[in-house]
Amino acid sequence: MTDLESRLTRLAMPDLKPPTFPDADVAYTLHDTPIGTMLLAIAHGRVVASSFGDEETMTTRLARAVSPRVLRQARPLDDVRRQLDEYLAGARQSFDLEVDLALATPFQRLVLTDLPTHTSYGATTTYGTVAADIDKPKAARAVGTALGANPVCVVLPCHRVVGANGALTGYAGGLDAKRFLLNLEAKR
Repeated sequence: MTDLESRLTRLAMPDLKPPTFPDADVAYTLHDTPIGTMLLAIAHGRVVASSFGDEETMTTRLARAVSPRVLRQARPLDDVRRQLDEYLAGARQSFDLEVDLALATPFQRLVLTDLPTHTSYGATTTYGTVAADIDKPKAARAVGTALGANPVCVVLPCHRVVGANGALTGYAGGLDAKRFLLNLEAKR
């Protein structure tokens, strides 16, 4: 054995294993759905994003609001993806997920926290009704703005809130997505 071979043999470590990475503080994935690609993110077992926002913008927001350790890891989101897919296929009417509104403003939290109680599957309500329900009866437009920036779309059903005359108004995923969701729920 030459001197070089001898040194290389000493460096060889047969018990080396591929590196493993710890779970991220925030794990996210992009998920294709019938209503468009959604960025799904989870932190500490809670859904922090179910958004139509673009990847760079959303991961930057997550890094600032939740943790700078944001990694694209699909596995921790398996249950979120499964429940979302079941819902979008009409096989589920509600989500069994914990939500963290870390990306929401204080007013958005006020509006979004009880949103599932303001609406029910297959039914709609109005921005004015939600405003009255949160004891801000003159804040219908502010409610609309808060819902338009909902960081946890579909899971928190902002699509069920419509204009006072029943008109479909803005939705982060677009009006076609809102129409799809309302038609899906109307089939119950």
